[in-house]
Amino acid sequence: MKMTPLYLKQNVQVEPLFNHWYAWSHLVAPATAAMNIANSHLRIMRSYVAAPMVHASAVKNPAMLGGPFIDYQGQRVAEVKTLIETTMKQYAPMIQLAESIKALDEILRNEAKGHCLEPLYRKIPENLRGFVEIVYDLNNNPSIKFIEALLYHSRYYDLGAQSICLSPINQDHRPFALSTPRLSDDKSVTLNIPFNHPVVDELFRMKEHPQEFTYVNELLGGELGRTELFSTFLTEQKPPQHERHSGNDVLVRYYGHACLSLETPDVFIFTDPALSYTYENGIKRYTYLDLPEVIDYVLITHGHQDHIMFETLLQLRHKVKNIIVPRNQAGCLQDPSLKLVLQNIGFKNVLEIGELETIEIEGGRITGLPFLGEHADLNIGSKIAHLVELKGKKFLFAADSNNLEPKVYEHLFNLIGEIDVLFLGMECDGAPLSWLYGPLITKTLDRKMDQSRRLSGSNYEKGILIVDQFNCKQVYVYAMGQEPWLNYVMSIKYANDSNPIVASNKLVEECSRRGLVAERLFGRKEFTY
Repeated sequence: MKMTPLYLKQNVQVEPLFNHWYAWSHLVAPATAAMNIANSHLRIMRSYVAAPMVHASAVKNPAMLGGPFIDYQGQRVAEVKTLIETTMKQYAPMIQLAESIKALDEILRNEAKGHCLEPLYRKIPENLRGFVEIVYDLNNNPSIKFIEALLYHSRYYDLGAQSICLSPINQDHRPFALSTPRLSDDKSVTLNIPFNHPVVDELFRMKEHPQEFTYVNELLGGELGRTELFSTFLTEQKPPQHERHSGNDVLVRYYGHACLSLETPDVFIFTDPALSYTYENGIKRYTYLDLPEVIDYVLITHGHQDHIMFETLLQLRHKVKNIIVPRNQAGCLQDPSLKLVLQNIGFKNVLEIGELETIEIEGGRITGLPFLGEHADLNIGSKIAHLVELKGKKFLFAADSNNLEPKVYEHLFNLIGEIDVLFLGMECDGAPLSWLYGPLITKTLDRKMDQSRRLSGSNYEKGILIVDQFNCKQVYVYAMGQEPWLNYVMSIKYANDSNPIVASNKLVEECSRRGLVAERLFGRKEFTY
């Protein structure tokens, strides 16, 4: 059997890990990774060791979904203790980096009062020196500007922290991933390789191109480990072959959340890839099986964990010709460069796009449009809406844009005109600032302030203004986190009276009343335009 060409099964779950924690963009960028180790991971683990049954109770409470609670039913305390100890030892430089960032912030708050900052350089902690510039904004507010590219060439970017965990999956439910470290079990195989390792591409090519069992083991230098278990992840069964769209129109497919494809005979475009694996679980869906051999353009709207999903992206990397990301605010702790993140995990052709910048593509073009809100009022540039023009039609992927200032869209309408198809996120409650960005904040955050600043998109009133402004012909609400196979990074459970459901229902109903095609997307959908 081992000499027979084999495929990687379509239900092998792939978890990219950083020091046993589910990896997202803030765990790749060195400065944010350091802050998350010190101010999130260690705190969660220490809390668990101190009161494991409190965590066990909390993860069963729907009101606490996505909270800082470890989901091991109060078990595995000894292993979490060991992980604390190894983290403290192996990642001491990163913990010290986080402490120095906090210390420098405190120095700037106390001593940078609008006068020349040069004397303060000698007070920068030694382990930060040469990696930062200290600056003012025009109102004399001081801040740290990181020389981010240098950090990737320092001891603060440790490829040894990265690994990939493989295991079978046959159901949608997965525990919330961002607050529970991934500990080994008898159903998983962990590849202790960095994300940029060439074997990653070779392994995931095996979903469509078979290889002998020994091939991957040889690529890994014979260090695969648990080869008997790994062999169960392989099959002789050939998957069905994807057929490219050959019509004269644009084929649009919805894969769940903010993931859609636009396809013509000349080009395949994929937005915010987040895919389900292939198994039967009652909800029809598109999966990896529905993708072509080559993905010409991947579009990333922003850096949140449900929009730039390494779990999906690493499995697609060998297919992707170009990946387009928003340009960041260089040097800001809260806004790591997505281009640097992706380049350092092995993507080759990463293109940045700014507001009103255009990239010409086969049969059309992609233009970056402003993306307001959804980031709790932080100064973040790594967010962009995409206007895709194909075959004379205009598709706007607005993601979680919050229409805070309708004048923006009025100005845009004067430049780009009407929109044929609008895709708009309406998760209009949103988590508080601290849910994602808390580990980066070096000063105690007032609770009322935290709760007032939300990671929220447009509500009905804001959404209908976008529809009106662009005279949209079709309107689809998406990126709502409703698909159960994504709840492990979303932690969202809606009821019929949940604000985002009520607001999006109202938008769809109003658009339908006007004679527009309108729908809140769920599961899968296909249409041509």
